[in-house]
This record gives sequence, C-alpha cells and structure tokens, in this order.
Amino acid sequence: MSEPLPALCLIAVPGRRRRTIELCRETERRGYAGIYVPSPFGNMSMCEALAWQTDAIPFATAIAPIYQRTVVDFAQSAAMMHEVSGGRFSLGIGIAHGPSHVRMGVTPGKPLGDTRAFIEKLRAQDTFGPLPPIIVAALRQKMVALAGELAQGVIFANAARSHMSRSLAALPEAKRGDASFFIGNMIPTCISDDVEAAKAVNRRTLTNYAFLPNYRNYWKEAGYVEEMDAIEKAIAENRRDDVPKFLTDKWLSDNTLFGPASKVREGVAAWRDAGVRTPILVPSSAAGNQLKAIEEVFATFG
Repeated sequence: MSEPLPALCLIAVPGRRRRTIELCRETERRGYAGIYVPSPFGNMSMCEALAWQTDAIPFATAIAPIYQRTVVDFAQSAAMMHEVSGGRFSLGIGIAHGPSHVRMGVTPGKPLGDTRAFIEKLRAQDTFGPLPPIIVAALRQKMVALAGELAQGVIFANAARSHMSRSLAALPEAKRGDASFFIGNMIPTCISDDVEAAKAVNRRTLTNYAFLPNYRNYWKEAGYVEEMDAIEKAIAENRRDDVPKFLTDKWLSDNTLFGPASKVREGVAAWRDAGVRTPILVPSSAAGNQLKAIEEVFATFG
C-alpha cells in the first residue's frame, strides 16, 4: 500500500488569488491530506472561499492570530465555514509573534493565558451555530499541553523532528493515542536535484524566524543551544548578515525537507514516524515562485 499524501500550505498572494483557488481544487483532486493557510493575505477569507470551492478536502487556518479579530467575529466566520463546508474546516489559532503584533497594533499578554481565554470565550458563543474544531499553534511543551487540554489538535511550524517525541510527550496519553486528535507540522520544503540550491532556499526561508526570540527558545529546547547563542550574539553585535551561517546543515535537515524527490518523500515518512500525523509541506522552489514549487510537489508525489 502506498504512503498517504501529505497536506499542503497554500497562500493566496495578491494577483494570484483565483489561480490559488484553482490549485486548491487540483490539490483536492489529487488526494492530498489537506490545505493549511497561513495568515498573510487573509487566510480566513481564503478558507471561506475553500468552503464553497472544494468538496471533500479538509482545510484550516494555520494559523489565525487570536489578536486579529474580536472573538465574536471569529465565531461568526468560523461557524459559517464549518456549516457550509460540511465540517471540513478547522480553526487553527495562535498568538503569532512580535512583528505581527506590531503590525496589528496590539499588546499581547501571557501566551498561555491569552490562548486559554480566547478558546473559552469562543466556545461560549452559542448563537451562530456549531463551531469548528480548534487547533492550537504550539512550539514549547506548555502550549502543547494546553492544546491537549482544550483543543482538538496541535500544529507546529518549523519544528525539529529530533525533538518531536519530547514535544508530543506533553500531550495527555489519551490524546496521543486518539487518531482524531490533529497533530500537524508546517515543514519548509524545497524539491530540487541541486541539493545546495535547495538548502539555500530553506535557509533563506528560516532566517527571519531565527530573529524571533520564541523560535530561538524553542530551538534551544530542541538541543540547538550553540547555534542559537551564536545567532543572539550576532544580533546583539548588529551582525545580522551573519545569522544564516549559524543555521547549519544539521539543523536544516532536522527542521526542513530539501533535495531530490525521493529524499523528500522519505522525509515525509520520517515525520510520520516521529508522530506527526499530518505533515504539511510549505513549498518553495529553487527555480521559481510558489506556483513552480507546487508543480514540483505534484511531480514528486504523483
């Protein structure tokens, strides 16, 4: 029996929104495990389009920052998508990160407390119809535990495969054994026979995350203390151009997928073996834009 297909991350970039929805329909036709939409360019709007424009594939925000809308507005939109899609939509939520808080003009509180309060307030909205499952974005173990307590799933992004078993140990045993509890990870992916070019693409993709304290703290927890300390020293000394050099090949292999198609397929299987039920490929291309990257994914998985 062949391995099940992974899920895909798709973003409706301005000027290509209709084309992106067409790609989503093609993703569904090919039998991929789901479509997960990150916050740039309006993921709630894109998910509403998917509620109408697809028929069977699961889809979710991955993630919608909890500070971006009022709880009531989230509940109204989420209930609509849940009903129209026949229960295929999941509301992936999270606190996001510092630069996005600046863009939104918000001052967040404590991540755990804010996430708990959001979920409790959302669940209290009982006038808009049934609400979808909630998936919580997590990196470190306390947020994973909160997802296991209050939500129907947990989603990671840029996680380290070697650390995943320790992360998932924070879930209650019943949730770890419950196939209906969603466990996903957004994995930066570049498919190319030119391995060095593919590594360079993923390194560029993740350099911005290396500037974020919450990610550095997670990667320290995952065992990359020396690398993150070196990055923090470079930032403190205003040597920002030096940051990528500390994202080592070993680190890239643990956090991303890159290289020829066969290696990427093996990597997806390895993520499943590590406990991630739904590996979500976040495609980039060494030879073009997102559309080219999707073509490469389709060619890789048939």
